[in-house]
Amino acid sequence: MPSMFLAAPQPTPADLQFSLFGIPVRVSGWFWVGAALLGWGICLSFARGDQRQLLQYLVIWMVAVLFSLLVHEMGHALAYRWFGQSAHVVLYHLGGLTIPTAWGGRGARRPSERLIVSAAGPLAQLAVAALIVAVLKAGGYAVPFPVPSVGAAFGLYEGADIGSRFLFALVYFLLQVNIFWPLLNLVPVPPLDGGQIVREGLLSLGVADAARIAALVGVVAGAAVAWWGYTHNEPYLGIMFAMLTVSCFQSLSDNTPWQRWN
Repeated sequence: MPSMFLAAPQPTPADLQFSLFGIPVRVSGWFWVGAALLGWGICLSFARGDQRQLLQYLVIWMVAVLFSLLVHEMGHALAYRWFGQSAHVVLYHLGGLTIPTAWGGRGARRPSERLIVSAAGPLAQLAVAALIVAVLKAGGYAVPFPVPSVGAAFGLYEGADIGSRFLFALVYFLLQVNIFWPLLNLVPVPPLDGGQIVREGLLSLGVADAARIAALVGVVAGAAVAWWGYTHNEPYLGIMFAMLTVSCFQSLSDNTPWQRWN
């Protein structure tokens, strides 16, 4: 697999380091650059040409992304801990990594356990999105749900408006990141969580050639998402999945082993 998707970036003086639930976390200085680039378009639409508001919305966006990725990676790390394995988290410009650091008495050694570790990250994000929706509806507020057809079907747009435009933006950004990003992560393309789930699921069923089958599935699924991205004015999505597709195809010929990072 290409190092850009699996290798933790080298430490820089701008890195932020702390511990969360006893799990070491390093936020690369490049994380903020990547987050700002990803959120530039949506923040522009919120700011409507006001440069000062653009900066304010970018800060809100980066806070939402930081929180959401920490939720995702903590899901993986706490699942590792449940199975007796320690881990540390790195957030960088392409997202996040949860890297196992040591084995305990058990560890996530069985495919079914590794499947749970892989699924824990995106499921934690989806749970956060569900909690936000539930809290807003319980308070009588309309939910700025990012999928209009779903929001209308479930009556999420009914209720009082969120008073602050910045709080509205924060809620919208959190729902955007904690719904779309985990769903994309569940696309069965290695080394995304969905690809690892396919592989570990096949291994748990006793399929000997699980890695190759997962890579084949990844080529098809990755190409489909890349094509969708290019044809629906989502160039970043198209480029990312095109690169993942090429990586899966290369792994079929050189038998590159997967590193079980999430």
